[in-house]
Amino acid sequence: MILGIGIDAVRVSRLEKWAARPALLERYFDPREIEKAQERGRGMAASLAARFAAKEAFVKALGTGFAGILLRDIMVLNPLNRRPGLDLEGSALGAMRAAGAGRAHLSLTHEGDLAIAMVMLEERDGRGS
Repeated sequence: MILGIGIDAVRVSRLEKWAARPALLERYFDPREIEKAQERGRGMAASLAARFAAKEAFVKALGTGFAGILLRDIMVLNPLNRRPGLDLEGSALGAMRAAGAGRAHLSLTHEGDLAIAMVMLEERDGRGS
């Protein structure tokens, strides 16, 4: 059963400004996310914008906002260049479990200056696993 759906859009130009401020990136992104984005060269800002949109979409799907959730605990990873997925730790993983969700599905897209993310949370099997 679907527990929540969240969607968010972030302007790539916003993240172009952030890219010049490493301390700001480190505040919001896990080092693995920053490294992956840097590998994209000129596409770094678009990659970071999509990841930031995914973080926003995740908390919207939870229905909690960022209250008590650290952005760095929500990571967007692309294992072996496959479809992106959420890797949750700490506060984000705890919030997902507290909501009764067992799986998070993620879709990302880019259009012009926008990066868009959608997250769907799926109920845990039997609500106990």
